[in-house]
Amino acid sequence: MTSFVTASLSRDHDRTGFRSGVEALDRYLQEFAFQDIRRRVAGCFVMLDDAGEIAGFYTLAATSVPLNLAPPAVTKKLPRYPVLPAMLIGRLAVATKRQGQGLGRALIADAVIRTESFRIGAYALIVDAKDERARAFYAANGFATIPDEARRMFLPMATALQILESDRRG
Repeated sequence: MTSFVTASLSRDHDRTGFRSGVEALDRYLQEFAFQDIRRRVAGCFVMLDDAGEIAGFYTLAATSVPLNLAPPAVTKKLPRYPVLPAMLIGRLAVATKRQGQGLGRALIADAVIRTESFRIGAYALIVDAKDERARAFYAANGFATIPDEARRMFLPMATALQILESDRRG
C-alpha cells in the first residue's frame, strides 16, 4: 500500500509531470507556485507518494470574510469584529492517476491540521469552488456556501476538527 506525506513545496520536488486534468491547476504548480511563495501571498503544500512523486497539492493564504456575509447562526456567538479571520485554500488538485482515493479529503485534513498546529487565528477555511464538480466535492467534505456569494464556501475550524476526530475514530 502506498503511503503519503505532505511537505512544503521545494525546488527538490519534480513538478513537471503533475497532471490533475485541470490545465490551470497544473500550470499553477509548474510555473507560478514559487512566485506566490516568494511574494508571501500563499504557501504551497504537496502530497508525496513513496517514490517522492507529487500526488496532489494545495495552497493556503490568509483571508477574511465580512461578518455580515456569515450566516446569522454562526455570527451570533462571535465578537462583533467587522471581519472573520480565515484561511483560504486557494488551489487544490490531485493527480489524475490518484483521483478517487480520498486524497482530496486528505489534503483538506492536512490544511486543517497545519492551520491548527500553528495556532493561527482562523475561524474557518474558505474555498472558491470553480464549478459544480468542485462545489459538490467541497460540500461532501463539510463546506457550506456563504450566503450571497456565488462560489465561496466555508468550513468553520471547530467543525473541521470535529470531522477529523470523527474520521480518526472510525
